[in-house]
Amino acid sequence: MIKVILDYTIVFLYLFIGIIPLAILWVIGLFNETLERKISLKMVQTTFRFILWVSGVKMEVTGRDNVPDDTAVLYVSNHRSYFDILTGYTQVKGFCGFVSKIQMQKIPFLARWMNLLYCLFLDRHDMRQSMETIKKGTEQLKNGISVWICPEGTRNRHPDETPTLEFKEGSLKMAEKANAPVVPVALSGTWEVWERQSPKVKSGKVYIEFGKPFYISELDKETKRHAGAYTREIINGMLAKHPAVPLEKK
Repeated sequence: MIKVILDYTIVFLYLFIGIIPLAILWVIGLFNETLERKISLKMVQTTFRFILWVSGVKMEVTGRDNVPDDTAVLYVSNHRSYFDILTGYTQVKGFCGFVSKIQMQKIPFLARWMNLLYCLFLDRHDMRQSMETIKKGTEQLKNGISVWICPEGTRNRHPDETPTLEFKEGSLKMAEKANAPVVPVALSGTWEVWERQSPKVKSGKVYIEFGKPFYISELDKETKRHAGAYTREIINGMLAKHPAVPLEKK
């Protein structure tokens, strides 16, 4: 319970007392937008690492060297928990915007931080808005800003993380249009840390594996048509090799 209180306190302080740094960042952005965004990235990553430390989460990261250093990528991962974002964001290289549900845009101050980090907001029930999000993500990739997306569309709450939920095929369109590499990412352990006994937090180990990047343009015609399913199989294969995460009593 102490960990839960501490986690929520940190988030509360960051979002509300964080109005002050937001104001300072806004002033900085008037003169140097890139510096404003760099400072925002460091602040958020530091805060996420602190929350993970307070929560007793230890990470084992493999394959990070597979992520190119000289180009933006589309990270494609499974989705098990809100802790996916905390753990994943501490490991990205450079600027990276996460694709989030549009409801997050309505949360005061949080939306501002997300905009500073190039996050994208997606309305799954509005095709036109979804196309605009894909277009914006494509432009970000072309401009050197990576994007992280979870093509399952929602959290997989099943105790057995494999197989993953079906991937939405349109989720990878921005990588195809921008000719950016796709990096499959497999996450294990975040469900046990948070979702299983939410709102309680359990100490535990999280495994993050970055797969080898590939270009959709280099796939054969049939595989290209089902790039989402292709990526899903890669991630399922990676998850199957992860160590079993023990299920502690609630």
